[in-house]
Parts: sequence; structure tokens; C-alpha cells
Amino acid sequence: MTIYALSSGPGTSGIAVIRISGPEASLVIKKLTEKNIPEPRVATLRKINYINTSELIDEAMILWFPGPESYTGEDLAEIHVHGSKTVVEAIHSSISKIKNCRLAEPGEFTKIAFQNGKINLLKAESIGDLIASETEIQRKQAVQIMNGKSAERFNSLREKLLKILSHIEAKIDFPDEDLPSNILKNIKKSSYDVIQNLEKILNDQKIGERIRDGFKIAIVGPPNAGKSSLLNYLANRDAAIVSETAGTTRDVVEVHLNIDGYPVIMSDTAGIRESRNEIERKGIKLSINRAEDADLKLVVIDAKNVEFTDLLLNLLKNDSILVVNKSDLIEGVETTDFKKFDHILISIKNNINLDNLISKIKDHLKNKFISSEDILITRARHRQHLEKCLEHLKSFNEKNEIEDFDKAAEDLRLATRNLGMIVGKVDVEELLGSIFNDFCIGK
Repeated sequence: MTIYALSSGPGTSGIAVIRISGPEASLVIKKLTEKNIPEPRVATLRKINYINTSELIDEAMILWFPGPESYTGEDLAEIHVHGSKTVVEAIHSSISKIKNCRLAEPGEFTKIAFQNGKINLLKAESIGDLIASETEIQRKQAVQIMNGKSAERFNSLREKLLKILSHIEAKIDFPDEDLPSNILKNIKKSSYDVIQNLEKILNDQKIGERIRDGFKIAIVGPPNAGKSSLLNYLANRDAAIVSETAGTTRDVVEVHLNIDGYPVIMSDTAGIRESRNEIERKGIKLSINRAEDADLKLVVIDAKNVEFTDLLLNLLKNDSILVVNKSDLIEGVETTDFKKFDHILISIKNNINLDNLISKIKDHLKNKFISSEDILITRARHRQHLEKCLEHLKSFNEKNEIEDFDKAAEDLRLATRNLGMIVGKVDVEELLGSIFNDFCIGK
């Protein structure tokens, strides 16, 4: 089957790029241009006509990439036309009339590239991350993974496990033969080396996932303290409803921000208080759950109504900043209620000290996003497979110690399989749909 799609962004633009990949790609170009395909990798100006008519659609630059030396590994063509919606639709409509041609699914070009061995699974994912990147740090991380160092590291560890497995299977196949003592020592040493490597990789404070998904900041606290006003100030727009009526915010309101190049997901939550209203109580439960999941909590309180309930004190225990709003109302009044906490006095209404609050938030971001060349885990999927690999590897060592080689070998196979799942060295068909569906159509 031959697939086609708009690969540049939708909407009006100077240039639109339509990509075609598959066995009929050359036929598509011949029918659209009524000429032979151009020289490989040479931009060629051609008139694009409706199929079976001489009616002109547009003039276009055509690039021809014969397989296997193409992005997908198949015959691939790119048509660069003027970025009009009607032009793109006319070309799509014409291609759809050719037998065995259909519109591509999200991420299908990259999926085919992976299936044809042009890229590994990590690189495929990093291409998706690069397209979706909104900050400089996200772009750098995606490019770093694309360069292949992560894949090299995982493949190296996997090869060590395969070597150990070959020795263990030799022992199973030839039980009467004694393995040389140096091989037995190497089995133990290699397995412990891999375990140490995995533990080091997993002990990364989830920096890679934070960069990819965004640093989570939850704005929490009692009603009418100014949480929604703070969100609107930081987002520089009216993202949340602000009202003097307590309990206005019932659901979690999220905004995605770029703070000094760091990706941030800022959440405004329902005011935390005792309530008999069932809907508000559900909102409060959501607030507490969001606070527990956050990387940083901004606990906002009213300077004139300081009441440290047990729930509020629990929120202030870890990774939190106490934000005392409406400080203009207590000017000249001494208060020590909040001085034992990491706090800052602000007034959103009078724009007092908000720059200092933003500086405090930036300090937390810089401490969490410690730059590292060893970022290997960027998705929950990677972490899950590494954790399972480590678990099976430790189980292998326990069984190997008591010479239960059959069961030890199975643990080692499972450990190797989980490591291979990260780079796509095993049958990962069940993963492909979920991974490539996150891509845009045309990539």
C-alpha cells in the first residue's frame, strides 16, 4: 500500500509539502505530472495536473528518493506546492483515485521507517518529541536521544545479558560438562555490572520525563486566597475565573508555560476547606491529588486569615513555597505565623514582590533540571521496562546462586526482552500503535 499526507503544518503557508511513500509513489508522480520521475534528490519544477485531465492544479518542486535510500526505506516522493488549502486538497483528491493509495495514519511514515530498519524505536520516539518540543531544553533532549547515545548504551547492556544467557544455556544443554571457572566468575561479574548500570540510570530524579512532559507546579490553598489570580498573572492571560465568591474553582485548570526555557505545567486547584457540597468536595479531592503529584507546590494563603490546618501543614512539608498573598493588608503589622516556612509576601492586586516569587520558582526549576549528558529515560515506558529488567536480573542472580539454571535462564530471557523493548530489538507490534499515534499525520 502507498500512503500520502501533508507533512508540513496545516493552514495557509508559503509552501506545503506533500509526502508519498510506497510502491506506487513513482506512478503517482507520473500521473500527476504526465512525465517520468525526476532524477533522484534533484529538485525539479513540474506542473501538477488533475489525473486524467490537463487541468492545472499548481506548479511544484518535486523531490524523488528511491528506496531503500529514503526516510521510510521505500520509494518516496515529496511535492512542494503553494500552501493553499485548496491546492493540497486537490492533490490529495487526485492521489486518492490511484489504486492502492490511501491517506497516511498519524506517525505512519516514521513507523514504516522503524519497521524497515531505518531507525530504532528510541530515535522514532525522539523524532516525535522534537516535533512536539516547545522549549529549548526539550529540543536539546530530543536531539540528544536522536544522536543514538542512549540506544548504544541500552544495546551494550543487552549484549552483555545475551552473552550471559548463552553461557547459562550451554550449562543447561550440557549438564555433564563443567563450565570453566573464569566463565562462572564472568557471569556473576557481568550481571552485577548490568545491575549497577540499571540502578544508576533509574536513579535520575526523572529529569528526562520532566523535560519531556513539563515540570508540574500546583497552586493550592484555602478559598479566596488568590490562587486563580496568581495563575492568570503567571500565564499573562485570564485562564481561570476570578471571583470573591468562595469555591468558584471546582476543577483543575491547567496552563502550559515556558519559564526561562523550562517547560512548566501550572495547575490552579479548588480551594481546600471543609465543605458539604458534593461537587466542591470532589474538586477538593482533585486538588489534594494534584498537589501530591506535583514537583512543586505554591501554597497560597490570605495574609489576614492565616490558619495552619493539618491539611495545609501537610502540603508545606516537601517541595513547596508558602505564598502569602494580600500582604498590602498587613503592612506595619508584625506576624510570625509563617516565618518558619519557606515563604514570600506578595500582593497580586498591587503587583508587589511577584518578580521575587518568579525568581524563587526559577531557582526550583534550575535545581530540578540539572543538566546531564546521561539522560536516558524520557518516557514512562522506558522506566517500566528498565525496572522490570532489573527485577528479573536480581531474580536471576538468586536462582543462579543455588544453581537452578532452568529458572535462572527464564529470568535472564525476560530481563533481556525488557531491555530490548526500549530500542525495539524484539517483537514490539503491540507498542507501535500507542507510540506512533502521538505523531502528527504526515510524519
